[in-house]
Amino acid sequence: MPRILGVDIPKNKKIKISLRYIYGVGPHKADEILDNTGIDPERKAGDLKDEEASQLAKYIQSNYSVEGELRRKISQDIRRLIEIKSYKGMRHKKGLPVRGQRTRCNARTKKGPKSRVGGQKR
Repeated sequence: MPRILGVDIPKNKKIKISLRYIYGVGPHKADEILDNTGIDPERKAGDLKDEEASQLAKYIQSNYSVEGELRRKISQDIRRLIEIKSYKGMRHKKGLPVRGQRTRCNARTKKGPKSRVGGQKR
């Protein structure tokens, strides 16, 4: 498996799909990266030469924030919202949906499983 920026990307998939395994690189960014580096998007990731893989890594590192850097930035942004006690920060702190979704029903992903009340047998 080729390694780009510390991430093992699958060698049996096309490079435009394999780049998406890097946190912060989606379909649009993957196409953009391959266009700018001049690598054919239809090639398999296992067919990449070492200099092409290093070229990809160098381009991604210089133009985008990905992996640990991006994760750190997102967590710092959330921490800042909590510190300034904004509405979004309070929602993050309470573990509720942040972007205006209703919580009377649904929101089980964010709130967790329902807590059962009553009906306990002895």
